[in-house]
Amino acid sequence: MLWSDPPDEPPEELRDVQVKLRRMGIVLAVAAVVLMVLLSGR
Repeated sequence: MLWSDPPDEPPEELRDVQVKLRRMGIVLAVAAVVLMVLLSGR
């Protein structure tokens, strides 16, 4: 790696999108579990 190479970090917008996608995935996973529990309880 040369000193003139750009840093490997993604730009700020991309990091924000990654954080939002990760949060959305967690929320969807929790919602799916809650839905399964509610449906199996009937």
